[in-house]
Order: sequence, then structure tokens, then C-alpha cells
Amino acid sequence: MNTAMILAGGKGTRFSEMTDKLPKPMIQAGNKPILIHIINLYVSYDVKNIIVLAGYKKNIISKFFSESLDRSLDEEDLYQLNDISIKVLDTGLETMTGGRLKRGIEYLNNDEDFFLTYGDALSDVNLNSLEEFHLLNKPIVTITAVRPPARFGSLELTDNVVEKFGEKDQTKEGWINGGFFVINNSIKDYISDDTTIFEKSPLENVSREGKLMAYRHNGFWQCADTIRELELLEKSISEIKYEENFKGL
Repeated sequence: MNTAMILAGGKGTRFSEMTDKLPKPMIQAGNKPILIHIINLYVSYDVKNIIVLAGYKKNIISKFFSESLDRSLDEEDLYQLNDISIKVLDTGLETMTGGRLKRGIEYLNNDEDFFLTYGDALSDVNLNSLEEFHLLNKPIVTITAVRPPARFGSLELTDNVVEKFGEKDQTKEGWINGGFFVINNSIKDYISDDTTIFEKSPLENVSREGKLMAYRHNGFWQCADTIRELELLEKSISEIKYEENFKGL
């Protein structure tokens, strides 16, 4: 599987302190944009075709790559580093996640299965294992399920008496959508138009048909939806194990 799409077109309104000037994937974490960390993860697993599904402040993403990588003379917003290609695809300012995904699939043409993730979270998920899980089970969508970072210490109470006081325990937080999908291109049949939210009717309908599966990841995962979460991400950045393919960026 050689292609990964990265959702990078939303307005990031919950992080308005920084997204009034930058698209959220371009926010710096550990001295480089979150987007570059994500690309490095995929490239470290030999995924060499990256499609950035851009929209809000797309020009900032394009400018970053145009100043850092070779630009294709044959195609607009296509950038290259050795055998790695990065396409910054304009999927529209107001387009929802499903619409962005469908536009990306139309650009792909013949790829049957591909990776997809959000542009605001990092993980040390093993992409080879994720891909093997998807190919073995053959769903339309495989989603990476993660434990949300625990925010508070735990209390076990009996009649108002604290029987046990515990440190933050991530394993008691349940499972959430961590992104890092593997998707069959037939998902396009579940997406109506630009107004479709991928996480609503497409995934709900695929789930009803028994064609949505979860790959459980117990390792590192952290999103950056707020200043506090960005701070947590920066503290944990060394836990993400991948080769720095873009050392010059």
C-alpha cells in the first residue's frame, strides 16, 4: 500500500488561538509542523505517495513545500523529494471530511486500498500491522482504536469513602477513533457530496453492514485540539519512533 491521504482542510475552530493564522496541521510541535511528523511516519513505512487534502489556508501548506522541496513542472502543487511525492490537493474551503476524502479518491484513480488520517494527531502505530489486519479481514474501512489520554486521577468510592486513589489510568478510558485508517476505495459509494461528514453516515452505514473493523492500538497517541493537548504532544514527541526523512524541513 503506497498511498496515504491526510485530512488537512478544516478550519480548526476549537484551536482558534493559532488557527486564525495557520491551518492546524501546520502548527509546530517539536520545531516542525505536525503535518511533517505525520508524513515522516508514513514514509518510514515506505509509503511514498502522500496526498494532503487541503482547504482552509491551503496556500500556507503549498508555500511551505514549495520552499522546501522540488516542484513538479508537470502538475500544480505536486512536490518531490527523491522518490517521495507530496500532492497538496485543494478540496475546497467549506467541504466536509467525506467530501474531501471523495475528492482525494477521484484524484487517486486506481488505488484499491489506501491509508487516511487526520492532520492533528500523532501516533507510533505500526502501519505494517494495521495494513495486514485490513488485508486479512477485508472490511471497507479499518479504523485504529486508541485509548484517549487520561486527563484526571481516578477515585474508587464506597459511601463517600475513597477506597482507592489512583494515578491517571489510560486503560480505563475506553476506546476512541484515533484516525489512522485503511480504506477501500469503494467507500466513495457511501459519500454523497461535499457536505458529507465521513464520520457520520458513511461510517455509520459501513458499520451497519459489518464492514467496519477496529485495529486496537495500545501505544502512543495524542491529538492537538487545544493548547494543552499541543503541550502534551510536544512533551511526548520523542516517543514517536520513525526515521526523520525530512531532516531539512
